[in-house]
Amino acid sequence: MSSQYGRKLKLSIFGQSHSPAIGVNIDGLPAGIKLDMEKLQSFLQRRSPGKSDVSTARIEEDIPEILSGLVDGVTCGAPLAIIIRNTDTRSSDYKKFRDIPRPSHADYSAHIKFGGFQDVSGGGHFSGRLTAPLCIAGGICMQILHELGITLRARILQIGEVRGTDEEMMLEILAAKEKGDSVGGIIECQATGLPVGLGDPIFDGIENRIAGIIFGIPGVKGIEFGSGFEGAARRGSENNDSFYMDGETVKTHTNHSGGILGGITNGMPVLFRVALKPTPSIGLEQNSVDLSRSENTTLIIKGRHDPCIVPRAVPCVEAAAAIALYDAYLDR
Repeated sequence: MSSQYGRKLKLSIFGQSHSPAIGVNIDGLPAGIKLDMEKLQSFLQRRSPGKSDVSTARIEEDIPEILSGLVDGVTCGAPLAIIIRNTDTRSSDYKKFRDIPRPSHADYSAHIKFGGFQDVSGGGHFSGRLTAPLCIAGGICMQILHELGITLRARILQIGEVRGTDEEMMLEILAAKEKGDSVGGIIECQATGLPVGLGDPIFDGIENRIAGIIFGIPGVKGIEFGSGFEGAARRGSENNDSFYMDGETVKTHTNHSGGILGGITNGMPVLFRVALKPTPSIGLEQNSVDLSRSENTTLIIKGRHDPCIVPRAVPCVEAAAAIALYDAYLDR
């Protein structure tokens, strides 16, 4: 199923943007792990909407509700099921998109795929709202990885064409918002403390595992590891990572490989970058089609939308990478 991920750690994300609740079921967590729910709540708040001028005005507290799998704050071996109640929804804003698909949204492809029965409210199961349960699972994995000496941290590298200070990049978002437009950007993520040997060659490499779940974040259109596309313009003598001994540990002088060789971690930090497209919901008039009449038309999207999804996607990238890496750790 498309909403499931993992080999040893298996998670299933369910719900729609405007359904009564959204959630995640996590199977494969070892028993006896104590979870810090306050720390998890703090992590979820980084993704929550309505926190700044550069996010949607939709207000959701995103309070996780444990259904099973946890006893006195400790995993018991049963699948961990957690939901978040949806509260601040306005489904009426989306009714017309059943017949008039929004450009660069999943409206049209979902209409054909599911015969017109898809939930269009808030984007349904395609919505960025579903990154909340992803962050629940990822936040839990980050806590476990931290105890193993593994840390993940992502940051905004670029907004639109601007690579500068946080203030300069936020001003770029506000400039797009003022014009009723949107902007995309690039997020960089690094995982440190990983042991050598995680991942497998060919189809189960660490790049494969991370990329597979990163593309589950709506709006992601590209990913690169290490030197990525810049490495394609270099000579081998410039891009190769030469080895050296640091005491009893093998390290590399550079990390153009992004900490992965042959799909397997080499002990250096795993480094990758993610490109996110501009938010497709904008306040400018756009061309579309009326599917019920088979004719061209125009539309202006009204409602509450992020002028840029990049700031709220930072914890989502961390969460997705944590899930992939912990699954690989269990599968090593």
